[in-house]
Amino acid sequence: MSTSFNINGQPLSVDAEQDMPLLWVIRDVIGYKGTKFGCGIGMCGACTVHINGRAARSCITPLAAVAGASITTIEGLDPAGQHPLQKAWVETQTPQCGYCQSGQIMQAATLLKDYPDPSDADIDAVMSGNLCRCMAYARIRKAIRIAAQEMRGAAS
Repeated sequence: MSTSFNINGQPLSVDAEQDMPLLWVIRDVIGYKGTKFGCGIGMCGACTVHINGRAARSCITPLAAVAGASITTIEGLDPAGQHPLQKAWVETQTPQCGYCQSGQIMQAATLLKDYPDPSDADIDAVMSGNLCRCMAYARIRKAIRIAAQEMRGAAS
């Protein structure tokens, strides 16, 4: 069965089983590799993408649930890597192994949409579901604060 949606601003129709997790559609059918498999049960956040502008775990989202939706992966956040979060991640050398970072950045983008000037408590609360085995949480928080400042400056 064919399912139609937009991904990274482009319309797409995919022939796949309706219960196939969106993660596998993104990686194996479409070919975007930035979204990562972590736990497979929606607990670690490595597979975070945006569905209709909100962070969602793609490993537990069936293809059927995104019919007509707008999906953004890390590749679509800013294809040139110039989103304030992407730039802050590089500036602060946030990743160690880097495996969780696309999910971290996608979750952080939703955080900054909801909290343009987040407190440490806001950051900790929203980001707590995204796990980092390397324990780069202090650098993640610092990068989020830098990006928030840049985004507030751009909005002025």
